[in-house]
Amino acid sequence: MSRRAFVVVLDACGVGAADDAAEYGDEGTDTLGHLAAIEGGLRLPTLQALGLGDVAPIDGVPPAATPVVHGRLAPIGPGKDSIVGHWGLMGVAAPGPLPAWPAGVAADERQQWERALGVRFLAGERTDGITAIERWGAVHLERGDPILYTSLDSVLQIAAHVDRWPEAALHDLCRRLHRALPAERRPARVIARPFAGPPGRFERTSGRRDVALPPPGRSYLDALAEHGQAIHGVGKVVDVFAGRGFSATHPGGSNQQALAATARLLDELDGGLVFVNLVETDERYGHRKDTAGFHRALRAIDAELARWLPRLGPDDLLILTADHGVDPAADHRDHTRELVPLLATSGERAPGRRHDGTLADVGATVLRWLTGRDDRDLPGRSFAG
Repeated sequence: MSRRAFVVVLDACGVGAADDAAEYGDEGTDTLGHLAAIEGGLRLPTLQALGLGDVAPIDGVPPAATPVVHGRLAPIGPGKDSIVGHWGLMGVAAPGPLPAWPAGVAADERQQWERALGVRFLAGERTDGITAIERWGAVHLERGDPILYTSLDSVLQIAAHVDRWPEAALHDLCRRLHRALPAERRPARVIARPFAGPPGRFERTSGRRDVALPPPGRSYLDALAEHGQAIHGVGKVVDVFAGRGFSATHPGGSNQQALAATARLLDELDGGLVFVNLVETDERYGHRKDTAGFHRALRAIDAELARWLPRLGPDDLLILTADHGVDPAADHRDHTRELVPLLATSGERAPGRRHDGTLADVGATVLRWLTGRDDRDLPGRSFAG
């Protein structure tokens, strides 16, 4: 069997403010630390045994007796969006701040988009998705106009009920909006947010679609492909890279779906990279400040990890990390500019060491693990032997 690497992103599970967090209004943030304090301690025995409590102080997660490779990774490039975090893991930094609408989309700009697309939008506010559909969903059902909203990140989101806009039509609208925007106003992502159900019981479907900017430069995904490595994407990672570099894709609209796909690949795959995003800690619980739900999601991940670890062989590498934070103690509901955890182990569970570095170290490590080579044109330093 060839070597395999599994990179699993626990979305938004930051572990302390990045050095420049104050520039983003995020000084003092600590997603997992504050989550643990609010919840009276976290119960994550598998992650604890790997060394999560060695990464940073977390109530309920003491240091491990024999931690694996562990540490904290800093972002590269500006921003605190998922696209910035995932690009960073694969050695790509945004060249500068990407367009955003922190005060919402101004009426005159929204009207320009409406004329270009032949569609009228509701709202245009800066808000979270659940609030947007609760506030505007009934009006949307009556009129049919899709709901437009945004956040502090470089993102526009369009929500529509499946009875008014079938998912394929909503996906197409997001693609058309992304293409219609001038380059200087094109955000990192335009996200389709379909929902269903009657007023008062609206629920998002699993039909989310991210229409993203392609990475602005060569990534470790490209380097792996150049060396003939298979790259499997699970969940939104494929959209975040605009599909570039992936040889196979697998659905992961929910954590359950993504975990099941990863478990199947763990049993079936002969070699290459599996790159996974577990989205619910971010979109379902983090932005809503639902700390109990966040904790439940982490416990489900922890239980699944316990089933994965015995199936890792000596030629397998498992890396657990994150892309940014979404601190429940912050005075807003947006992402937070944070360091992210690093836990890395193989089937030969040898005692690890501390490694603090940057997100790009993940891509550098995967490349060396799978090919035995480094790439001097990309940032990052490997923590693999």
